[in-house]
Amino acid sequence: MLTGALLILAPLFLGFAVAVENRRLVTVIHVTVEALVYFILALLGLGLGQMEGLASQLGAMATQVLALVVVLFLTNMLGLWLFHRWQPMAPDTGHEGQKPGYRRLFLAGLKPLLAVLAGLLAGYFLLPDLPMAEQVATWALMLLLFLIGLQLRNAGLSLRKLLMNRQGLGIALALAVSSLLGGVVLIPVLALPWHDVLALASGFGWYSLSGIVVGEALGPAWGGVAFLNDVIREMVALAIIPVLIATRPAMAIGYGGATAMDFTLPVIRSSGGLGCVPVAIASGFLLSFLSPVLMGVFLSLG
Repeated sequence: MLTGALLILAPLFLGFAVAVENRRLVTVIHVTVEALVYFILALLGLGLGQMEGLASQLGAMATQVLALVVVLFLTNMLGLWLFHRWQPMAPDTGHEGQKPGYRRLFLAGLKPLLAVLAGLLAGYFLLPDLPMAEQVATWALMLLLFLIGLQLRNAGLSLRKLLMNRQGLGIALALAVSSLLGGVVLIPVLALPWHDVLALASGFGWYSLSGIVVGEALGPAWGGVAFLNDVIREMVALAIIPVLIATRPAMAIGYGGATAMDFTLPVIRSSGGLGCVPVAIASGFLLSFLSPVLMGVFLSLG
């Protein structure tokens, strides 16, 4: 069925088609997106908390998350290393680096986990089964994707220039292809249809999308697995970027996936210099478009 794909792609591209010039409205959109992300993540946690046999499934979920994180890390690093060898990128070594505030960034990375945990505890201990919760989550997701489309359109970025950034385009494609190859490796491990496993591998660090979309299609347990996989990617990226970016910038920028244009960008800027910024923005932007497209297509095959 194509319903899942349309649910993801239609609001996103509709938002991208609308130009917003009012700066105050842009600010309102930004605040609304942030609030919607935490609201929907709390609903994801609520669904997990109300799932029958949650305690008995936690061990299996932990194993599935570990398999995703490890296999995707290895295949992504290999793919990005091969791209680095083919198209080496020299970092800006002459910049005056500033510490990006790692503690603040790691604490910010914990916020989505806390939102899901709050929803999980509420669903498990307090709230009864809410029949409208799934419909509310669906409409909230559609609104979120529409607003994200508006943000991408009005970020002051030229799609043509981003596509012409060879390093950014190459890094994005290397990350996407290596993730899908990792998904192929994971098919017998996760015991899901091939298209569902490839959908799980297509989050590219965008936890606020992958957890919600996968949860809508495959149930709250797999939504939780997708969410944790992409949150852990973000946290690992924060740790490895300062270590790798001086010698292998493509690997450092690429592993962050879609977050390279926002959450991990301050670390990329401070560790790699200004020369890495346009590459990171191009890579993150392109992956932010590829992720919902690939997830929508793969999930629609079920």
